[in-house]
Amino acid sequence: MATLLDVARAAGVSKATASRALQRPELVAESTRLRVREAADRLGFQPNAAARALTTGRTGLIGLIVPTLSNPFFAPLVMGAQQAAEETESHLLIAVSEYDAQREAALADRLSEQADGLIMVTPVGTDAALRERFRRRPLVLVDRQVGRLPAVVADTATGLAELLDHLLTQGHRDIAYVSGPADSWADEQRRTALTARASAAGARVHVLGPLPPTFDAGIEASRALPADATAVLAYNSYLTLGLLHGLGVAGRRVPEDVSLAAADDLSTLSATTPPVTALDVPLREAGALAVTRLHELLDGHRRTVTSRLPAAPVLRASTAPPRGL
Repeated sequence: MATLLDVARAAGVSKATASRALQRPELVAESTRLRVREAADRLGFQPNAAARALTTGRTGLIGLIVPTLSNPFFAPLVMGAQQAAEETESHLLIAVSEYDAQREAALADRLSEQADGLIMVTPVGTDAALRERFRRRPLVLVDRQVGRLPAVVADTATGLAELLDHLLTQGHRDIAYVSGPADSWADEQRRTALTARASAAGARVHVLGPLPPTFDAGIEASRALPADATAVLAYNSYLTLGLLHGLGVAGRRVPEDVSLAAADDLSTLSATTPPVTALDVPLREAGALAVTRLHELLDGHRRTVTSRLPAAPVLRASTAPPRGL
């Protein structure tokens, strides 16, 4: 295995210069940096993480806290973050909070001992707790906005409001929304947007839940739909699959008897019978952008910004005008 001294000799520089070129490239001339980098690549040299931490003050580790692994919504987000981390020679430390504020805080404290910074996805901690954590460690929020803290938000609230507009245009006036976790900031935004848009149009949104993101919960929700509801919006694709199944078992046809749409386009919603109208949410982009924002903080760019990524409706055969129209 090649050592730093081997790289230095191959590049014709001192060991100290080779170290600076690899760990603090801004301190050496461009020609030297390129020569050392070429020698390191040719010899297959991998810097020791502990040595790099001593030199740069960074471990190259990023803490990523997600609320659950049972919701397929978070898988592409994690993949996007991992790809962006690999491109910046960083590594993810992933932890699952299970929507528990105390567990979330404990995990964040533990990861902060090792990681250069944190990405917290849909955190359930208080605004005050998240602001304090940002003061102690570089932090980027995903699908949660707290004042001017750096955040990346997939704008499913606006996307769902656009889906509601589609249903209203079709003639629906009583719409059920099967909602997400009780402490979810993003779901609160969705509920607020839906009820405000429906009220302005003289329509009504019935909120069911909160419910977990599971197939079985969707079946249970199908049995609890208000009798007047002619359309259903669900916050999760697994839940939507359960709703579709439960409605079919009950003899209610989609979309002839009730229209159905989802707040994400995951699982197999494009391949069901009928294919389900849903939101195309840029989750990989959100994960990658969160890593980029964190690196900006680590590099000293302390500007605070919320990046909003649009979620676009994908209209399919599961939505149609209510019977009688």
